Amino acid sequence: MAAMNLARLIAAAADTIAAHAEELTALDQAIGDGDHGLNMKRGFEAVRAEAEAFSAKPLPDALKAIGTKLVMTVGGASGPLFGTLFLALGKEISAVPDRTNLTAAFGKAIEAVAARGKSQIGQKTMLDVLQPVHDALTGGKTAPEIADFADAAAEATVPMKALRGRASFLGDRSIGHMDAGARSTALLVRTIVETLEGQP
Repeated sequence: MAAMNLARLIAAAADTIAAHAEELTALDQAIGDGDHGLNMKRGFEAVRAEAEAFSAKPLPDALKAIGTKLVMTVGGASGPLFGTLFLALGKEISAVPDRTNLTAAFGKAIEAVAARGKSQIGQKTMLDVLQPVHDALTGGKTAPEIADFADAAAEATVPMKALRGRASFLGDRSIGHMDAGARSTALLVRTIVETLEGQP
């Protein structure tokens, strides 16, 4: 992955989070602390501010640096979880990953997020998007299909009862609302695959 392309990915991700910050906040206000949109926007703007420096690093080091920055700047429950995703991905990924390596590294990163959040699939969290995306990668799905899988997986959190995080305190009242972390994860997945698809 060329340095310029990584910078473009960072800019696209930050743009997407900024554009959807109010939506993410509204989702989080329904069943969480109400700060997810603002926290995610702050974190990704901080990453954008150092995009040039991150892009100069080998991909594994860049991902670990991004993860560290997210942990430091996102705050709330999401900072450690999204940070862990990038940190773990950076530990496992090759400097020039092929699909097999990317899929394996992504799987390990999901395991790290699950361990950090003491959560699992089906508990109305970002894992409910990450795992279907990994399944799509494993199944050889195309980039547009992977993005669609992510969107559908976020939508599938609506009828779930939250069993982890602040939303779990609401019990049955958490049913009927999309998980904000699942939505932001799906937004990032779509942005990343569409940006990669559009690169020369």
